[in-house]
Amino acid sequence: KSTRSAVKVNRTIARSIVVWSAWGLATLVLLARLVWLQIIEAPKLQEKAKEQQQVTMRSVVPRRTIVDRSNDRVAIDRLSYTVFAHPEKFTEIVRKKGSKTGVVVPVTPADMAQRLAPIVGRTAQDLATKFQQRKTGVFVGSRLREDTKNRIRALKVEGVEIVQGELDYTRFYPQDDMLAEVLGYLDWQRQPQAGVEYSQTTLLERKVVPYNLTKTARGEILPDRVTLDFLHTDDLQLRLSIDLRLQRAARTALKQKMTEWNALRGTVIVMDANTGALRSLVVEPTYNPNQYGKDVQNYSKIVGAKRAPTLLRNWAVSDLYEPGSTFKPIAVAIALENSIIEPKSTFLDDGSITVGKDTIRNSNKKGHGNIDVAQILQHSSNVGMVKMMQRLKPDIYYNWLQRIGLGQKSGIDLPLEERGEIRSRRDFITYPIYPANTAFGQGISLTPIQLVALIGSLANGGKLVTPHVVEGLYDSAGVRKDKPTLPEPTQIFSPHNAQSVLAMMETVVTHGSGFKAAIPGYRIAGKTGTSQKAMLGGYKQDDKKITSFVGILPVDGQHRYVVFAAVDEPKGKEKAFGSNVAAPIVKSVMESLISLDGIPPSDPSAVKNKKLAKTEIDKDKTDTTKPDKTNKIELDKAKVDPQ
Repeated sequence: KSTRSAVKVNRTIARSIVVWSAWGLATLVLLARLVWLQIIEAPKLQEKAKEQQQVTMRSVVPRRTIVDRSNDRVAIDRLSYTVFAHPEKFTEIVRKKGSKTGVVVPVTPADMAQRLAPIVGRTAQDLATKFQQRKTGVFVGSRLREDTKNRIRALKVEGVEIVQGELDYTRFYPQDDMLAEVLGYLDWQRQPQAGVEYSQTTLLERKVVPYNLTKTARGEILPDRVTLDFLHTDDLQLRLSIDLRLQRAARTALKQKMTEWNALRGTVIVMDANTGALRSLVVEPTYNPNQYGKDVQNYSKIVGAKRAPTLLRNWAVSDLYEPGSTFKPIAVAIALENSIIEPKSTFLDDGSITVGKDTIRNSNKKGHGNIDVAQILQHSSNVGMVKMMQRLKPDIYYNWLQRIGLGQKSGIDLPLEERGEIRSRRDFITYPIYPANTAFGQGISLTPIQLVALIGSLANGGKLVTPHVVEGLYDSAGVRKDKPTLPEPTQIFSPHNAQSVLAMMETVVTHGSGFKAAIPGYRIAGKTGTSQKAMLGGYKQDDKKITSFVGILPVDGQHRYVVFAAVDEPKGKEKAFGSNVAAPIVKSVMESLISLDGIPPSDPSAVKNKKLAKTEIDKDKTDTTKPDKTNKIELDKAKVDPQ
C-alpha cells in the first residue's frame, strides 16, 4: 500500500508540476504578449485605433469671387447639378387646343436623346445608346450650371432627375467673353488655366483647416469635436483694376475696326501711367471661359486645329512683335538723356540713307528736308531717326536699351509673359545696321504690354512702372486686406526729358500722322506705328504688317493714361497704317475714358454740344493723309507720312 501511495503521490506531484509549468509558461507568454502589445507595438496600435475611430475632414469651400474695380462680379463659384435619366419613366403632358386638361403620353428614348443632347453637350446618338441599355439610373451629366438645369426643366418631361451637389462647385463667368484674356478659366477638373485664375491661385483658394472627428462603429460622425466655425468661409474677394465698362467699350471699338479691315487679331491696352494699373486689356479674337473647349473647337473649323489655341491666347502679354515707329519716342528720349541732340536740333531727311550695304528709306519713299526732332516724329521719319541715333556710340546705345528693360519682362501679374529680344552686344556693336534699325523700332522685339510700360515712362516723369491687373483682396466693407507687392518704379529718364518728348508727341496728333486720334478740347500725345512682320531670314509680304497707335491723355493733367491699340494683318482697299487703322480705335477708347472718369477738357469751349462717349469710330475711306476738317488740323498731304 505504501508503494501504491507513493506512486499516487508522485503522479500527483508530476501532474501538478506539469499543470503549474503549463500555467507558468502560459502566463509568461501572456505577459510577453502584453509587453509586446502595450509597450513595443503600442504606438502602431494607437495609430490604427485612431484610423478606425477618427476621420480627418476638410470643409469644402468655394473659390474666391473676382470683381472688377467697381465691384461687379466677373468670376464666381456656384453649386453645380448632376442629371440622371430614367427612360422607363419618360412621359410628358400634351394638351389639345382649347382644352385645360392634358394627356400623359410616353416619350421615346430616341426623342428624349435629341432634346437633351444639345443642352448637356453630348451627342444624341450617345444618349440614345445609353437609354437603350438601361431603363433607369442613366448618368447624363455632372457639374452642370443653373442655366443648364433650367433648360432641362423647361422640357417638362418626367423621368429626368436633377440632383444638386452639396459639395461640388463649378466656376461661372457672368460676363462671358468680356474679360477672358484677363481671367483665364478653370478646366473641368477645376484646375486653373491662364489669366489671374492661374497666376493668383494662392489668393483665390481659401485656406482650409482640417478637423479630426470621432466616428462610431457604424461610421457616424460624432459632433463632440466640431467647432462652430467648421463651415465658415471669409468674405474676401479678389479685386481687379479693370473697369468692365471701359473693357466693353474698348472691345467694341476694336472689333469694329477688325471687321472693317478683315484683320487677323488685335489688342487694346489702357494703363494708368502713374501706377501701372491696367484699366482695360482686350484681345481679339477671344473665347468664352464658360466654354473654352467648345470655342476652340468652333474656331478650329475656321483657322485649323493648330492655329486656334494660338490665336485665342493673350498675345498682348505672350507674343513678341517689332514695335516699329511707336518705339521712336523712346529712342528720342535716349538721345536727349545722352545730350547728343536738343529739341530744336535739325536733320536733313532726303528720303533714304545707306548704312553699310543696306539702304533705309521712309515708308512713303519721300524726303522731308531739314526737320527738327518734333517733325521727325510728326512725319515718322526713319531717315531722321537713323541720323539722330548715329551720333550715339553703339555700346552706349546698347547699355541704354538694357537699362530701359529691353530683353526683359515687364513683370505683369499675368502668366506666360514672353521676354523681349535684342541682338547680342557683340553683333549690335559690330554691325552698324542693327543700331540703325533699332532707331525706328525694327530689329528688336517686345510684347505690346512692354511697349505700353515704356511709353508710360514718358507720361509719368520718366519712371518705368510695373503693369498689373490685381488690386488685392477686399472684404465686404471695401477694406483691402491683402495687397500685392510690386517693385518700386525705376527712374529711366529725367522728368525734364520725358516732358520734352511728351510735348513732341503732342505735335504728332496736332500736326502729324496721329491726327485721327484728336479729340476737340483735349490735349493728346501719340505716335503711329506700322511695322512689317518679321519672319526667319527677313520680313513677310507687304500686307503682312501690324498697325498700331499709342496715345497719352491728358497731356496737361497730373493723372495720365496710356492707350494703345494694335491690329495684326489688316486688309482693305486702301493701304493700312497705324494712322487710319489703330488711331481711330484709340480715339474711341479715349472718348469712353473721358466720359467714365469725367476728365475735364483743356478747352471747354471746344467740346460744347459734343457727346464724347457716343461718337462713332471714323469710317472715312479717303486718303489717310487728308486733313481732318472737324479738328481744324492743317496737314501737308505731300509731306506727312501716314504710318
